Amino acid sequence: MTEVAMAQKEPVIWRQYLELCKPNVVLLIIFTAVVGMLLSVDGFVPLSPLIWGSIGIGLGAASGAAVNHWVDQRIDAVMDRTKNRPLIVGGISSASAIWFALGLGVMSMIILVSLVNTLTAILTLLSMVGYAVVYTMYLKRATPHNIVLGGAAGAAPPILGWAAVTGTVTIESLILFLIIFVWTPPHFWALAINRRDDYARAGLPMLPVTHGISFTKIQILLYTHMLLVVSLLPFIVGMSGLIYLVGAIVLGIGFIYHAQKLFREKTDQHAMKTFGFSIFYLGVLFAFLLLDHYAQVLNLIA
Repeated sequence: MTEVAMAQKEPVIWRQYLELCKPNVVLLIIFTAVVGMLLSVDGFVPLSPLIWGSIGIGLGAASGAAVNHWVDQRIDAVMDRTKNRPLIVGGISSASAIWFALGLGVMSMIILVSLVNTLTAILTLLSMVGYAVVYTMYLKRATPHNIVLGGAAGAAPPILGWAAVTGTVTIESLILFLIIFVWTPPHFWALAINRRDDYARAGLPMLPVTHGISFTKIQILLYTHMLLVVSLLPFIVGMSGLIYLVGAIVLGIGFIYHAQKLFREKTDQHAMKTFGFSIFYLGVLFAFLLLDHYAQVLNLIA
C-alpha cells in the first residue's frame, strides 16, 4: 500500500474531534437558542448576547455530546449506526475525549458567566448535566420513557437564548420549551422504530424494543395530536399572530398525517419519512414564529 493510500485511510484528527461534538445536533440547538433570543425582544437583539450566547451555549452542547460519546462506547460498538464513531475506530483515545469534553464545558461556562450572564450559565450547566449525566448515564439505560424524561435537556435551548438576552425566564420562553419537549418523543420514536434492532442488540430499553412497534406507533400518533395543541399556545397567549397560527395548524396537520400513515401501515416503511418530516416541522414552525414576530415589529416601527 502506498503512503498516499495509507494517509487516506488514517482518520483526520480534527474531523474526529468535530464528530465528537455531534455538529448537526449542536447546530439545531444553537438555532433554537437563537430563535429564543430573537423572540425575547420587540426589536433587534444586541450583538453581544447574540454572538457570545450562541458560542457559549454551543460549546456547552458540544461538551455534553462529547461526554455522550465517552459514556456510550460499549453501546456504540455494537450498533450499526454508531460503530464508526471516533472512540470506536480508535481515532481518539478515551482519555483525550473526556478531557476535550471537560475543556469545552469549562470554556462554555467562562464565556457565559463573563460575557453573557450568570443565569444563562447556570441553565446551560443544568442542561449539560441533564443530557450527559441524567439521560446518557441513567435514563437511557433504565426506562423506555427515557426520551420523554430526558427530552427536557434538548428542549432547553430557547430558554437559554431568552435568558441570554433578557436575563429572565418568562412564560413565553417556557412555551417554546414545551413545544420542543412534546415534539421530541414522536421525532425520536420514529427513528427508534427504524433502528430497533440496533437498540435491542445494545440492550437499551427503547420503546419499540420493550413495548413493540404497534404501541410505539400509537404513542407517536398521540404525541403529534398533543403537539398540535401545544403549538397553538404562542397564539393563545398573544405571543404571535395569524401568520404563525396558520403555519402551526398546517404543519401540525402534516405531522399528524405522517403519524397516521405510519400507524395504519403494517410495516415500518414510513418511519423514516415521519422522522424526516419531524425535522422539517420544527425548523419551519420556528421560522413561522420569527416571520410573525418580525412582521409585528415592522408594523410597530411603521
